[in-house]
Amino acid sequence: MFCLRGLSLLSRRAVQFRPFSCEPLIIQMQNCTDEEQVFDLIERSPAMLSDPQVGCAFNMLRQFQKQKTNLEKNIEFVRNHPQFLTLCNATANHIQAMGDDTLVDVLYSIRQFGVESHHPLVEALVTEAWKRLERFDTNVLSIFSTCLADQHLYFSPLMGKIADIVNRNLETIQDLRALSVLMVSISSVISHCFQERLVNKTELLFDGVDSSKVNIARRILLFLRNVKCSYYPLLERCNKVFIGSMSSLDLEAVCRIFSLYQFLQFHSFEFIEVARRRLVEMIPWSSGHPASFVRLFTTLGPVAGPEIRKQLKSTMLLMSEELSGQQVLTVLIAMEDMESRNAHLIKKIASVLYKHLDTYKSIELLKITQALSCLHFQNKELFMKLRELILSHLEASVMPSEICILVSALSMLPSSHLDQTALSRIEAILPQCDFKELSDIVVSLLRWIQNDHTCLAGPARQQLNLLRKLDHWGHHRLQQSTSLDLLWEELKALKGEWLQESLVEESVAALEHFVDEIDGTNVAKIAFFLSKTNYLSTVILDRIASVVVQQIEKIHPFSIPATILPFSVLNYDPPQKDEFLGACVQCLNSYKGKLDPVTLVFVGFSLATLEYFPEDLLKKMFTIKFLARLDSQLEILPSSLSARVQFRLMELNRAVCLECPEFQTPWFHDRFCQGHYNKDVGVMTGAQQQIYKMLAEILGGHRCVKASTLSPYYHTVDFECILDKRKKPLPYGSHSLTPGKSPGIYWESNTSRVESRLPPESERIALEFLDVRAFCSNIPHLKGKSAMKKRHLEILGYRVIQVPYVDWNSMALSTQDARMDYLRQHIFGTAKS
Repeated sequence: MFCLRGLSLLSRRAVQFRPFSCEPLIIQMQNCTDEEQVFDLIERSPAMLSDPQVGCAFNMLRQFQKQKTNLEKNIEFVRNHPQFLTLCNATANHIQAMGDDTLVDVLYSIRQFGVESHHPLVEALVTEAWKRLERFDTNVLSIFSTCLADQHLYFSPLMGKIADIVNRNLETIQDLRALSVLMVSISSVISHCFQERLVNKTELLFDGVDSSKVNIARRILLFLRNVKCSYYPLLERCNKVFIGSMSSLDLEAVCRIFSLYQFLQFHSFEFIEVARRRLVEMIPWSSGHPASFVRLFTTLGPVAGPEIRKQLKSTMLLMSEELSGQQVLTVLIAMEDMESRNAHLIKKIASVLYKHLDTYKSIELLKITQALSCLHFQNKELFMKLRELILSHLEASVMPSEICILVSALSMLPSSHLDQTALSRIEAILPQCDFKELSDIVVSLLRWIQNDHTCLAGPARQQLNLLRKLDHWGHHRLQQSTSLDLLWEELKALKGEWLQESLVEESVAALEHFVDEIDGTNVAKIAFFLSKTNYLSTVILDRIASVVVQQIEKIHPFSIPATILPFSVLNYDPPQKDEFLGACVQCLNSYKGKLDPVTLVFVGFSLATLEYFPEDLLKKMFTIKFLARLDSQLEILPSSLSARVQFRLMELNRAVCLECPEFQTPWFHDRFCQGHYNKDVGVMTGAQQQIYKMLAEILGGHRCVKASTLSPYYHTVDFECILDKRKKPLPYGSHSLTPGKSPGIYWESNTSRVESRLPPESERIALEFLDVRAFCSNIPHLKGKSAMKKRHLEILGYRVIQVPYVDWNSMALSTQDARMDYLRQHIFGTAKS
């Protein structure tokens, strides 16, 4: 024993006086083929390991870990090995002597093997690294920042110090790999100005990145997600890298990119196409691994074609019993995205879900409730259990965000009612809620009021009082904003009826107060918000138009649709209309080959509403190539969005045919329109029924007026009549009307014959009742679609009479005689004598 101790001391002296004696051990470590060999060398080493040997040992262990398929099992094996403790003890003895690279690499390796953050060795390594922080090069600093992020020290003073170093040295950094790592790590402690500098620097360095740098592109997406910034130029460059490297991406990488794109609201049909093909290739091998197949199902399912979806659902049905609680939740959400109507699979997934209900958190209970509601699933026992769990969480929760989540979930349950527990919990947290939480509570409360038909007077009063309190706190938060950026953080959460009815004036007034802060970086999101309000603010719209004209180079083509939208919706021509729309179209033309057809359809319709028809853009949209691309994209869109795109294309086709006949664009939507309108039009409103009866009396009977008819280009017309040259009503063919119902659609198969059937010098009259939806919310200004419809009907030869709801419900028309005179005056030009 003493001989061994003496030998050990002698070996140590040899190590101290002969520094190159460590080289053979390092070479032996580098020749090892697995962890056991490395640990065997450590055990047989006669002396305390030197710092180069420590660094080499950790590096080899990390390299072996990368080759393992079962990482968790390997990490546990390494961490629990007796010689791993020896290695850690040797590390502790050499911390101060280690070089910067070795110090940080060892810290990174130790964290990779699951050593806890509070372990003395980890704390000692972090402390020593902190002392050396200023002298670290960019690469070492990036690895150290990753170690801190791995310990969830995103908001620590140390991370702030790293951000300061990056800020001071940003101009000299040329390594985009290291910079991208740093950007992700420090994203929680940087200012908006620093964020912009990082984005600009990244864009500058990205020119030298080839398609193989997938990890750099992925980290850039992570940074943009963390700072909630959809910077399109960077997103496009990352997208090119992903598309070029698709064949080398594994399932996890593709799914991760999809998730990041969804969060950033970045849509690339080119990426979806190549990713879809790549994921389809992975179906055979993933079918035997539930975890992998769940990832594949949730990513590929929503964008797959009918045959692939059927295959995915069949496989999922077979393995559903093997799913964990988190996996079955992920599948349920994917089925919601897929708008699945496979009753057998839905029932099976719900039954598996029921077994795990007790394990879910509040946000997961909300996702479950929402998904089951969208899938139209009905199971009394499941919903009763959900209600019990939600109420249990609600009683125990003290966090405003969690309470709002639970209240939303509770309001979605079938036959749900607002009880005293939920009311008291809501009232208690109102002063602490941000705008998103207040908005979510309002949506939930309105849902309860609409669905709870058994609500008594007492509870109804409580709900109305609560709505008044919500309005008060909403106004209070609006008044606290001191800049446009802070105001936007509040306004972007506003939605639905609360925005339309309670806060629209205050919201627009607040925007007008900061109107000078609208610039090329925020113009699109302000414009989009304004289009949701239905509030005509000429101050804001004029500013938007001015910014576009002056700063068009700062506005990405992807932002143009949202920028044009409020002008189209609100039917407003700014003083610089031609310059404004010209700049927008020029920006689009520079990107014409890269913009997807769906976006161009919506842009084209917005421009048509504003009577602006750029010939080159529109002619390219009505080509076989463009329409074929559009058809391929419609296949992967949700059914509701796909139907909306098709209807907008029809409206654009109609507008171009009617307003720009010189373009010679063919009308190819006859079959689509006949399929769309070949159904019962629905129930007339009370005002429409009144008008129909009065028109029949004025015109000489029901045979002289048609209700719910179609124009030659399929505009729906509330009422139609024909007057001869002596202004005498002409009867139509016999038809009857069920009281309160529309009479159906009157088909005219050929547009030219419709006009030829009119007697000479007679006129066809279209009478439209315009409800509140046809006007801006603050003034009686006709919105874009109603104005375009009037324009088109006049081109088709109609004399259009529009009856605004404001006039019809006014005191001047409070009697039937007054209303009869009003209609008679507009039809014949004379009132009853």
